[in-house]
Amino acid sequence: MTLDIRNDEAGSRFVATVDGHEAYVAYRSVDDKTIEYRRTFVPTELRGQGLAAKLVAHALGYAREHGFSVVPTCSYVRSYVDRNPEFQDLTAV
Repeated sequence: MTLDIRNDEAGSRFVATVDGHEAYVAYRSVDDKTIEYRRTFVPTELRGQGLAAKLVAHALGYAREHGFSVVPTCSYVRSYVDRNPEFQDLTAV
């Protein structure tokens, strides 16, 4: 599956639309160097395809690219970081 993930800055979320359904990672800026990932959502119709992992990896890559520390408030984001050591240096807490 080729996935087009866009940064919806007005909605403060990274969004992927698949078959008319939106999946996303919601965020907020804590300050000019920190981003908080608050929620990951994948509609029932799209679950089980690895979509959440792709969205979170994209969001974490965005943080790294822009020099942000990450506050992983979302339990899925926290779990993803715990399972993927290459992103653990990004966490602010």
